[in-house]
Amino acid sequence: MVAPKDLFEMEGLTHASLFEGLDYVWQALERITEYTRQAVAMAGATAPLLRQRGGDLLAQTVVLHRGRVHDAGFTLLGGDPTKGKMRVRLNGQEVSDAAVIHAGAVFMDDQVHIAPGAVVEPGTLFKGPTFIGPGTEVRQGAYLRGGCLVGKGCVVGHTTEIKNSVMLDGAKAGHFAYLGDSILGREVNLGAGTKLANLKIIDRPFHIKVGEATHTIERRKFGAIMGDGAETGCNSVTNPGTVLGKRVLVAPCKSVPGGFHPAKSIIR
Repeated sequence: MVAPKDLFEMEGLTHASLFEGLDYVWQALERITEYTRQAVAMAGATAPLLRQRGGDLLAQTVVLHRGRVHDAGFTLLGGDPTKGKMRVRLNGQEVSDAAVIHAGAVFMDDQVHIAPGAVVEPGTLFKGPTFIGPGTEVRQGAYLRGGCLVGKGCVVGHTTEIKNSVMLDGAKAGHFAYLGDSILGREVNLGAGTKLANLKIIDRPFHIKVGEATHTIERRKFGAIMGDGAETGCNSVTNPGTVLGKRVLVAPCKSVPGGFHPAKSIIR
């Protein structure tokens, strides 16, 4: 009930290999940073190309296309990157595999990969290792603190902070969210102001009861793991050590108790 395959549809998942060989989904939390580091290395770090243009702070909007940074000769035609509809005209030809990084983005580490079709808005701050998947939108003021593995077609929202966390394909944290030591399944949606708390006030192991079994997890930090299609209402908070099954719904302004909540539960 709490293996990765119980919470996430693995077929066609961009980063399914993160979960290979794991008995329990929370074991992936130990792997996130190193897995992300390897993913950046394999895909190729793009931050060094951007930092060569004047340091950590990007001074002007650029287009990243097939390993080259273009600061002229392009027109941004608009469109939703998460739906694969972002359009860029580059040197007179419309291309679909360009990433757009707006002026004011900050890259404090070389270990950052921005995939084709992604958009990074002004004021975003990146620390590595961070992997931004294709068609993902990183909105103004987002803070990616490292160990951030973001899949295809995701939204990292305005003033959203992420640390040692995964957003699987299509996951969205659009507004004022915090993700610490957490995993969001496919098409998870966090309502505005959702906080996935990851640190107990008292330093004790996490105990998660699933059916008749109780699992003890020796971690200092453990946020929330949310199965595919789960959603939270605005200003909700998950307590440390929360596991939500597929398509769980959390009402607005709700404090979700730590522990396991089965698929299709409604927490209100």
